[in-house]
Amino acid sequence: MFGWRRRDGREDDAGGSEIGKDHHGEVDSVPEGGPYDRQEAPHDEVERLDLGSVRLPVPENSQLQVEVDPAGPVRAVHLLTPSGRLTVSAFAAPRTGDLWQEVRQELVEQLRSDGAEVRHEQGIWGAEIVADTDRTSLRFVGVDGPRWLLRGVAASPSEDLDACTKLLYAVIDETVVDRGTEPMPVRTPLPIELPEEIAQHIQRQQEQAGA
Repeated sequence: MFGWRRRDGREDDAGGSEIGKDHHGEVDSVPEGGPYDRQEAPHDEVERLDLGSVRLPVPENSQLQVEVDPAGPVRAVHLLTPSGRLTVSAFAAPRTGDLWQEVRQELVEQLRSDGAEVRHEQGIWGAEIVADTDRTSLRFVGVDGPRWLLRGVAASPSEDLDACTKLLYAVIDETVVDRGTEPMPVRTPLPIELPEEIAQHIQRQQEQAGA
């Protein structure tokens, strides 16, 4: 079991968004909630990590892994959990709100060209991609929002993918996206801004490595 850390120190069970499957293996319960646009973010007690473009809950017993471009910008922030790695990121999208369908088709082609076995599954927010490789299993979830696309990825050993998927769903369901007002080309990753404490920690690590 896992939970969110609340601001008052208590924990909420993140399993509130139950993921049941019918006899066809399809998800048969849909959560009421997010991901939320900044303008409709709930005033709740869930403590979220503020990364600028996304604010996401951090599951208990997980660690942050920050991927930094040599030129300086942060590429991605991963959540390392006992069941696998979660990555949630946001991209600029058109007002029509149908970018995930286009991106999903391209991901399938790329994964298959890399030798992965790929299949489509119906998930909480619609069509998803599941890919199996020699070393890991991946699930890609996409949610179209107002001028943004949120993409979540669960990566884990095949036997842990169901547990990792459940955790990814719960994280996405509580995530808040801040698209901003600046015009951006479609598919541009929304910028990630690390909290000052984390940014300073990474800087110290880089300086120690350089020394």
